[in-house]
Amino acid sequence: MAEPGVETRTRSSVITARAAASFDPVGRSVATARAFVRDTLQGWGYSDVVDDAVVLTSELVTNAVVHAGTSADVLCLRTEDSVRVEVADRYPEREIPIQGTGLSLGSPDRENGRGLLLCAALASRWGVEYTPTYKQVWFQLDLPQRPVGARSAGPVLPVALLPVADERVRVAVTQIDRTGAIVVWNEDAERLFGYAADQVMGKPLTDFAAWPHTPGIGTGIAEALQLSRWEGSYGIRGTDGRVVPVYASHLRVRDTNGEPSTVCLLVRDDERAVLQTPQRAPVTDSGADSHAADPFEVFIGSPAPDDLDGLLQRTVERARDMLDGDAAFLLLATDDETELEVRASTGLPSARQRFARVPVEAGTGRYGSARMPAVHEDLTAVPGAVPLLNATGMRSVVTVPLKVEGRLTGSLGVAAESAGRYSNEEALRLQFAADRIALAVESARLGELERLRRGSLSFLVEASDLLAGTLDRDQTLALMAQMTVPTLATWCAVYTIADQASDPYLSYVLHEDEERIDGLKALLSKIDPPDPVPTPGARVWTAPANAAQRAALRTSKRELGLGSSPPVSSGIGTTLATAAAVGGETVVLPLVARNRVIGMLTLGKPTDDHFRQEILELAEDLSRRAALALDNARLYSERMAISQSLQRSLLPPGLPQIPGVEVEVIYRAAGEGNEVGGDFYDLFPIRDGAYGFAIGDVCGTGPEAAAVTGLARHALRLLAREGFGGPAVLERLNAAILDEGARSRFLTLLYGELWPQEDGSAVLKIVCAGHPLPLRLRQDGSVETAAEPQPLLGVMEDLELYEQVVTLNPGDVLLCVTDGVTERREGTRMLGDDGLIDVLTTCTGLTAGAVATRVLRAVERFAAEPASDDMAILAMRLPEPHKV
Repeated sequence: MAEPGVETRTRSSVITARAAASFDPVGRSVATARAFVRDTLQGWGYSDVVDDAVVLTSELVTNAVVHAGTSADVLCLRTEDSVRVEVADRYPEREIPIQGTGLSLGSPDRENGRGLLLCAALASRWGVEYTPTYKQVWFQLDLPQRPVGARSAGPVLPVALLPVADERVRVAVTQIDRTGAIVVWNEDAERLFGYAADQVMGKPLTDFAAWPHTPGIGTGIAEALQLSRWEGSYGIRGTDGRVVPVYASHLRVRDTNGEPSTVCLLVRDDERAVLQTPQRAPVTDSGADSHAADPFEVFIGSPAPDDLDGLLQRTVERARDMLDGDAAFLLLATDDETELEVRASTGLPSARQRFARVPVEAGTGRYGSARMPAVHEDLTAVPGAVPLLNATGMRSVVTVPLKVEGRLTGSLGVAAESAGRYSNEEALRLQFAADRIALAVESARLGELERLRRGSLSFLVEASDLLAGTLDRDQTLALMAQMTVPTLATWCAVYTIADQASDPYLSYVLHEDEERIDGLKALLSKIDPPDPVPTPGARVWTAPANAAQRAALRTSKRELGLGSSPPVSSGIGTTLATAAAVGGETVVLPLVARNRVIGMLTLGKPTDDHFRQEILELAEDLSRRAALALDNARLYSERMAISQSLQRSLLPPGLPQIPGVEVEVIYRAAGEGNEVGGDFYDLFPIRDGAYGFAIGDVCGTGPEAAAVTGLARHALRLLAREGFGGPAVLERLNAAILDEGARSRFLTLLYGELWPQEDGSAVLKIVCAGHPLPLRLRQDGSVETAAEPQPLLGVMEDLELYEQVVTLNPGDVLLCVTDGVTERREGTRMLGDDGLIDVLTTCTGLTAGAVATRVLRAVERFAAEPASDDMAILAMRLPEPHKV
């Protein structure tokens, strides 16, 4: 039954597609479920609701697999106007904390239960259902209404009012197939962007498009190409590396075979009137043409586009036309109202567009503040009064504030190239227009901000998962860069600082165009790194842009033969492209972990581009997570290096060459990152003609067992070289182990002394203290034990041990192993001593190395699961004399 107070399942819409998956009750299933939902909805073309669906799925699957501890079933259902996601677990006894008809979801800071809070906040509908075997939480997200294929017509205008084109208007025509590859590229496209048709045919349009995409905001290029009709601005990268701003109109078509494709018409952005959908003018009672209508009425009366950027762009264009200006601009205020950010402009250089920031209070007096209307008849008389117009050729300007409930939300301005064009009358008209449009702009801005925050939440959730999934320093650096490019920036560089006495080091560089990575790395390596300032937040770094400009200037002089060096053509294009790629705004964010600056994250934009404030705030959140992940990776690497160094010291540095004896050792320690465990081996010279060998197993695994390993191996060498025999060596080692007290461990040990003989044989004296018995393989293929069992070490104080003498003949093999070999298991089966003997009987005539390898292969093939115990194999063979 459905939970009271929550809307129950509604299936009024016809389900057109479904996708389902089940996830095991393990932590990694949460990330897998998020990826499943994201891929499914994007495949259905539901990009508008992907971020909300991912956040809700993440919380609900976490409740199922982490808190309820059961598997989770996720079902995605598609209808024409919504998407529904159902998450079910196998723990119906654990009720959702809802009582009566009201919600009682607890604190948002609680460890679980936040999924329902998010459902209530984000979903259009949601509910909970129980059955005897499962509990299900579902949510539905309605799709935004987006009209496509709309038709409109513009009025008939006098010739004098038609848009002016400086040269023949070129309309680039390109057609994109269903995979996104270019299949048509006309002559105007070649002239506009510099690429010949054979250079672009078959390549994805995304390789050339500079799409102004922000996480969680707007439509990506892949989605735009799938829409029936799309119109707007973006950029195309030319052959010189610069981005050509274009205005585009996309139309989705299909051929006679039903194959869909997209036709794209592109013109220069300042010629957008060629393609831009005309706005309807109000119809006047007098029947006069639309030009006779009040421009202010045209400005206010036309319908606003769906997205904020489109609304702002049309606003500045209408404001420019209304006051017959040469340029217009609209800026939005930051949250603290201390700066204004350029969001739309027309008639200004590209450097004055998109996210450049100027202070609200530019100077003293009412003319220096964006909070009051201002008219400047001649900017040359008051330089710097309007910083946005510096060096643009504009002489007169009128600016008015956009205010909502008395709060400054933006600024709208119109400028002209001649002086004295505007008076207080134009200021009043523009202010009245600004007052009428301010609320719509603020409403659209808040909607964009909300979408950005939702997208940012999804972005940070996935980024945290990725960063937490590795402790490798190089992989962490790569993840940091790949998460920022191209989502947050065009290029990224990561500087790291080893310690407080070290200078920052350029550790990783990434550009969205892989061909420019090497040039960018070379440029950054020639300039001083940014200062490691611990102050939080992004700060502007001008060194890369300045260095790029100097490099481009030197290259241009060499090309023209103006410098001292002869003209050089090689690498000129690469240098200019690199200069354009880093010529925009560059910011540095400190990477601070555990109150120490461990590096800097540098983000950059191409020429004339700026970062918006929301992106910088998102980058700051990411940098904090990345810094901690990077420091964790550093600490893990340092401790791993120390651990491995100490572990390697517990094993012999190398095996001595014994005349007339082949020796091979294979050692495997159990546990990730362990090089030494409780098993150990050694082979060392005692005196001339005599060698000691040992193989042992300390009770347990890990560092505690490894500590006893080091004690045993070094004690054996010292005692043997003092002239003690095998039993005396082991009795003294037994006493040393018992002296360790609580740190002592049981120890099984096979110790022997080897004397090679002139006739090719070898005499061995062996003591086997609780260890698996050594096996002797004769030339005829028979296998027998080479010693008798005796008590293990570390248990009793008084031991009575004895040694046994064995003579190996040429061709014989002595095999010594630890119990990690004989106790290899697969279910209830165990390899055992008999299984090892069977393997050894097949090794007749093999070298010592081949014998050890065959035993290892047999152990590995005995079971599918990785070995859970340490393992050591020592094989010694006396080679047969060569026949003459």
